[in-house]
Amino acid sequence: MRNYIVCYVIIRKNVRYILDGLRQVSSSEQKVVVVSVSPQSRASLAAHYGLSSSEVALRLTSFLKNLGVHHVFETGFSRSFSLLESQREFLERFNRKDVDKKALPMLASACPGWICYAEKTHGEFILPYISTTRSPQQMMGSLVKGYFAAQKGVSPQNIYHVTVMPCYDKKLEASRPDFYLSKYETREVDCVITSGEVLKMLEEQNVFLRDVEPAPLDSMFSNVCGEELLSHAGSGSGGYLHHICKHAAKQLFGVEIEELTYKTMKNKDFQEVTLEKDGTVLLQFAAVYGFRNIQNLVQKLKRGKSPYHFVEVMACPSGCLNGGGQLKPSSEQSKKELLQQVEELYGAERTSTPEEDTRVAELYHSWLESVGEEKARLLLHTQYHAVEKNTSGLSIKW
Repeated sequence: MRNYIVCYVIIRKNVRYILDGLRQVSSSEQKVVVVSVSPQSRASLAAHYGLSSSEVALRLTSFLKNLGVHHVFETGFSRSFSLLESQREFLERFNRKDVDKKALPMLASACPGWICYAEKTHGEFILPYISTTRSPQQMMGSLVKGYFAAQKGVSPQNIYHVTVMPCYDKKLEASRPDFYLSKYETREVDCVITSGEVLKMLEEQNVFLRDVEPAPLDSMFSNVCGEELLSHAGSGSGGYLHHICKHAAKQLFGVEIEELTYKTMKNKDFQEVTLEKDGTVLLQFAAVYGFRNIQNLVQKLKRGKSPYHFVEVMACPSGCLNGGGQLKPSSEQSKKELLQQVEELYGAERTSTPEEDTRVAELYHSWLESVGEEKARLLLHTQYHAVEKNTSGLSIKW
């Protein structure tokens, strides 16, 4: 618990500390500085500066490299791994649902706020339902401190890995003991900066992003075509429901879904997708955002009343594009207007399917030594921990 608290304090240092730290680390001949930027953060900055998401990527890459950063990647690439592993995990769980009563529903695991809530509040009851697949941030952590380090001939300890995220809880996720490499005494993600903190960094340097000359993207871990970044179809929280539903329909029932139909339930943050054939429900998925909806979902599970096979769970209302670390609206703009603008910019990116990414396929067979093998399970999956409490209600185990 103490190590967790210490790391959390370090990761939450202010923007001036981050800037000074980046300069200090990048000036060290022994350190390679890597920054991985999330698509949601790019969209938030794009709305603020009146740019496209791809233009933000190019200009932000230039700004970061002028600070001394050596490589800039984007987590749309690592999200392909998260989507593929989630698809495979769902099929495996579906096929054992008759012998394992907690195989389904599979609950998405990309949101650290939801994971913390589940571990601390519902413990052993809820954890078996949660997907073991890593989030895109931690997939990238594994890639950078694993494959990238090996390719560059650098010890993971000598790589300083920063991520730019839409959510403060990603700082908590990075500090989990599960993502600490004991052999090298380093974390897979060393520092997390929110979208809003990136804006403060720019302002601290008196830099207006529109005035920054674009720089080429690093292609090793970037989902890019030319100078245009590619995204994934589905929600702004990663598209897990979209990709898992389409994949499962095809693999389990031979049904090709061209377009998913979402049905709004009690509110816009609770939506269902149902696959029916000849009047029989084959698959029933849901997207559940915000803690009020999450609490209702958990209660349904506890009463044995949940009809779902998979649920895309996100702690923030409206999902990751509305994360607590995103930029705030100006005085002339409402929160609703800003969110709509961010959603439009995020949705304007060309989409690709993770199955079509040849570089991802190559890494499965070179770095991971095959799909579904032990090394892939070790590097692309994680585990969860129920938090025990003493009689005073204070957490005593993380």
